[in-house]
Amino acid sequence: MQSSSASNSAPTPPPRFKRPSMFSWAVGLVFLALFIQGVLVVEVTPGRLAQGAVNLVDFVGRAIPPAQKDLDTVGWAMLETLYIAIVGVVAGVVLSVPFALLAARNTTPHVLVRVITRFLIASMRTIPDLVWALIFVVAVGLGPLAGVLAIVMDTIGFAARFFSERIEEVHPGPSEALASTGAGRLSVIGGAIMPETLASMTATSLFSFEKALRSAVTLGLVGAGGIGVELAAAMRLYNYDEALTIIIAILICVLGFEQISSAIRKRVI
Repeated sequence: MQSSSASNSAPTPPPRFKRPSMFSWAVGLVFLALFIQGVLVVEVTPGRLAQGAVNLVDFVGRAIPPAQKDLDTVGWAMLETLYIAIVGVVAGVVLSVPFALLAARNTTPHVLVRVITRFLIASMRTIPDLVWALIFVVAVGLGPLAGVLAIVMDTIGFAARFFSERIEEVHPGPSEALASTGAGRLSVIGGAIMPETLASMTATSLFSFEKALRSAVTLGLVGAGGIGVELAAAMRLYNYDEALTIIIAILICVLGFEQISSAIRKRVI
């Protein structure tokens, strides 16, 4: 009996890897060929990497210590970046809600509306924010407005997708109960669906702001306002110590808001 129980409790060997199919081998070979070709095209060579390391050391040496002049200019530019992110995200999140309701399977008025709305959301999400910034710089000129509009489009593409997925996950019980009392579609959405998705939408909105704050920095590199304009100017003029001051200001602002955002999410969710 003991030998039988011992044999039954003996550990089983781990499963062996299955032999890859011909399709898996073909995909792997194609990927390997593309990787090798990519290395050759971008010219990843030991010489270039060594020269890049030397240049990086030179940059760090010229950037340290960071410049302490014009801190008021850096502060105002960082504040403008914060304004761009706040205005763009608030407008984008507000506009994301109707997009999400039209894209969700359980709230859209028609399947054709859902398909068109999801296509628009995917289009806004697919186009990079820098491209949106270039488009709006042409449309409205240089300055913060172009950055705000770019963040609005990027936020809609990001937030509306997650909003719609959360709306589709809502349990149908409360909605059906409210509809059985004679409530209309808008009443059901406002009384049953939106309250259940509010916490998730709040968390997504906070993630959107974190994303937008980092984007607002880079949008300035193409003339869309904010501290990115100051950073681009410092790099072009080889004022690396001023550039380091700007980078430190960006780092403090972004990390600070990430901590605040994390604390808010812990309380909401």
